Amino acid sequence: MSVDLRAVPRTALFGWLPLAVFQVVGTVGANHNQTGHRRLDALAIVIAVLGPVSLLFLRRWPRQVLAFVVAITVAYVLRDYAFGPVLASLAIATVLTVVRGHRVAAWLGLGTVVVTVLAIQRPMYDREWSWSWLSGALAWSLLVLAVGELVRVRRERIIASRQARAEASRRQANEERLQIARELHDVVAHHISLINVQAGVALHIVDRKPEQAQTALEAIKDASKDALVELRSLVGILRDVDDEAPRRPSGTLASLDDLVERSGHAGLEVRKTVRGDVRPLPSSVELAALRIVQEAITNVVRHAGASAADIELAYGTDSLSVTVIDNGAGFSWGAAEGTGIIGMRERAETLGGSLDVGQGPVGGTRVLASLPLRSRS
Repeated sequence: MSVDLRAVPRTALFGWLPLAVFQVVGTVGANHNQTGHRRLDALAIVIAVLGPVSLLFLRRWPRQVLAFVVAITVAYVLRDYAFGPVLASLAIATVLTVVRGHRVAAWLGLGTVVVTVLAIQRPMYDREWSWSWLSGALAWSLLVLAVGELVRVRRERIIASRQARAEASRRQANEERLQIARELHDVVAHHISLINVQAGVALHIVDRKPEQAQTALEAIKDASKDALVELRSLVGILRDVDDEAPRRPSGTLASLDDLVERSGHAGLEVRKTVRGDVRPLPSSVELAALRIVQEAITNVVRHAGASAADIELAYGTDSLSVTVIDNGAGFSWGAAEGTGIIGMRERAETLGGSLDVGQGPVGGTRVLASLPLRSRS
């Protein structure tokens, strides 16, 4: 079995020496205070030193080191040396072995020493034992095991707490990555869809109607500019590491007017209707509502083949209802949800709300989101 001292903690490399000095000096003192025992010799000193040295390797080989400490302690007992601090190594090895989860091995090891003293050593040297001596030995053994159990429980609680914090950090990181993915998808997909439509229009009419082609190119320029502005804003938030908490991406319902205008440039007539008591809402609600409308209009432009869409915002007492209806091809019940619909639903559910996508009242597709004004705790 090879020994790598680099695997031994630095504190343990220097901690064994005070323990060895304590055991040697204490054992010498115990020998002077206890009569009728074998005089200390070189073997007793070696045993007193071997115990602390062996503890250097307990982290890597706990059961093997405990077995070794038990063996040299039994040898010390059978040699009938005076009892004393030499048992400290056994106590430490037992506690650390329990802490590392080898409880049965620790109990068996300590029990072996106690049984050796009671059943072999004392009869071997014709020593009588009293109930006080027996109770003291058992109390010492139980104390060592109890300390080991207490340290083990505390260590397991610390590990569990660290694991819980790490899991919470991973969960928070996953949520932040999901939020970033939603923002990137919503920002890029909407503007790129408009650019794609306008580019197709420009290519189609550039020779016959250059004035309209120029209008389409201007719309492309505006859409690309808006996309860059929003992307730079999002990147700025990601790079801002000085704040105690990251800022949320900006976006309010006031931006819907720009969305309506840009959609008109793409050939989609969008009408906006507002009902209820219009008022400023929590930023998280306004951002979610804006992104849901933005993604719904993007899907209309890309997939529906519609000529018009209606946006309705209904301000309630404790919720905001967002509805987008188009006059396009309609919702396909057999189609799998894309990332856009999934993102819209996640935005609504994050706030404790809901989102429903289905057939419109007279054809087309209807997107209906209900967003509570107070997020669930």
